[in-house]
Amino acid sequence: MTLAPPSPSAALQPLQLPWDLRLNADQFERVCQANPDAVLELSADGQLIAMTPTGSETGARNSELLFQLTTFAKSSGCWRVFDSSAGFRLPDGSVLSPDATLVRLERWQALSPEQRRGFAPLCPDLVAELASASDEGPRGLSALRRKMDAYLANGAQLGWLLLPEERAVEIWRAGAGANPERLDSATRLDGGELFSGLVLDLGPIWDV
Repeated sequence: MTLAPPSPSAALQPLQLPWDLRLNADQFERVCQANPDAVLELSADGQLIAMTPTGSETGARNSELLFQLTTFAKSSGCWRVFDSSAGFRLPDGSVLSPDATLVRLERWQALSPEQRRGFAPLCPDLVAELASASDEGPRGLSALRRKMDAYLANGAQLGWLLLPEERAVEIWRAGAGANPERLDSATRLDGGELFSGLVLDLGPIWDV
């Protein structure tokens, strides 16, 4: 598959995705390099997933989420935090970009410089996703539940699916299958033994 560098005029055109196009992770990375303004993910069966930019409210919530995770990571010294622009090459061949992630420092440091520069070939230890108000599209609740299931199937230990409109959280744990624990009127989240010391204050995330 050959991809020419985008011309100045091509950069102004929307990315056209044939419905039957299937790519491997290496080809997907080249597509992303040729379309730097596109927000894309890759499913396990090689299908491109066109994401849309988040609304401003969701962006503000994600900033608060990242701030709290970064504060925890710096205090513990054992973790790396990644935002929604970071893609991870999962064992099933998909390339996904959670809203926020934690990766144990020793796992990150075990990667080569080349692996770090591309889509890191690992599944994060903790993934967090913020659901949109509508269930439509790749940021809707149904799509995010499928992604949470995929994260756990690929090695994630804990997943937090935040539902701001309901002030609720679904907690996805490794070994529990597609049976998340739901917390209604949630005010805080505890990382438990695997993420000792991690406590997420949900108030500033809900009240943006």
